[in-house]
Amino acid sequence: MNSIEEIAKVLRTLKSAVIFTHMRPDGDTLGSALGLGRALSMLGIRTEIVNEAKIPERYYFLEGAKEIKTTPSADAEAYILVDVSAENRLGELQETFRRGARKKLTVNIDHHISNARFCRYNYVAECASNCQNIYRLITALGVKIDKQISEALLTGLITDSGSFSHGDVGRETFLTAAACMEAGAEIGKISYEAYKKKTRARADLFAETISRIRYFLGGKLAIVVVTQSLLKKYGLGQDATEGIVDFALDIDAVAVSICIMEVKRGQYKVSFRSKETNVNEIARVFGGGGHVLASGCMIFGEEEEVLDRLAFTVSQYIET
Repeated sequence: MNSIEEIAKVLRTLKSAVIFTHMRPDGDTLGSALGLGRALSMLGIRTEIVNEAKIPERYYFLEGAKEIKTTPSADAEAYILVDVSAENRLGELQETFRRGARKKLTVNIDHHISNARFCRYNYVAECASNCQNIYRLITALGVKIDKQISEALLTGLITDSGSFSHGDVGRETFLTAAACMEAGAEIGKISYEAYKKKTRARADLFAETISRIRYFLGGKLAIVVVTQSLLKKYGLGQDATEGIVDFALDIDAVAVSICIMEVKRGQYKVSFRSKETNVNEIARVFGGGGHVLASGCMIFGEEEEVLDRLAFTVSQYIET
């Protein structure tokens, strides 16, 4: 793995770069991209940010979020990936990255334990939020963070740490947050806009979905299923499900919480959360990965079959 100083030195030589974010973008990948993009622009490096799909509107309060493109609009010297643990996490942009990777400088800044280190330059340091790594990089670049950068980074810190409640939150997480606040970021505003704010439709979706929690393994495993028909009922997209998986984990007897979201018939995106169990290992059984206490994967099959497979696999990792 490369050092953050090595990567900063390489980035300072660039004239242009494209920053890639992961599919179904969250506050951490967007905060990482917007913060780094702003810093590179301040160094005179032409930068644009891409994601395979439209950015969720709840992140529109971040400056630059509405300008994120679905594909690179111009050639660039480097492709930079932020909060992306594997190429397939790029979704529809995976082939774009692969084609460009053959002749471009590629850089990977991430915090997932499952990261495959697939770029020419890789900095992977496990922590509560990848925005911690981006803060280190911006500091190494010699850029002083302004309000725009600080708001982007604090958004990632808040959302990926569960409002600073997850077990991987440490001293550096709070120091980074403090630095962002000193630069002008408003923690109350960001917490509400990115983490708490819900439309009436999204609140109704949460209420109905949570009322359907199913328990397995003596109550130690909780699974929530979000179907396409349910999303259509409330006129919502897949991004509206963010946060549902965390609710069941607050139940005292639950050791592992899973949210299964139907992507299309026979295909499900699975999100894992746990209090102590290594769900990264569970996700890897199905070709996924992530963090020790928060991971994800994709599973194919009929709904009840998928539930059975998940319950059986989780039973191999927790005592019942």
